Amino acid sequence: MDCFFATYELPDGNALCKSAIVSFHIPDLGIRFKAPFDAVDRNHGDYASLLALLEFIDSNQKYFANHTFQIYGNNISVINQINRRETPPPVFTHLLEKALGYRQRYRFSLEWVPTDDNTAFEDLFN
Repeated sequence: MDCFFATYELPDGNALCKSAIVSFHIPDLGIRFKAPFDAVDRNHGDYASLLALLEFIDSNQKYFANHTFQIYGNNISVINQINRRETPPPVFTHLLEKALGYRQRYRFSLEWVPTDDNTAFEDLFN
């Protein structure tokens, strides 16, 4: 089952008073999540998006128990950090550890996808 996560950065002074929209999409289940978030930077937002997806998977095992799943995102830096190809900044170490804990529990793959192929961006403002 394919799952996608993404963050859309919002302009300064927006009506939500947040810096980003975090989102995930699970096309096979018809599930789309999006929420305002006050990220310190794009990587922080993408960690939040990924962790929201992983927390959803963790709390909804009835949908995932008999499936393998692959996760796709368009932030190569965050993906490389979780895949242990890059070292995260110390401020994100606890987020990396949470993601790695989920990975150990569920053995998902995490790969990069171009922004245009990331379905977490579709219908972002609907």
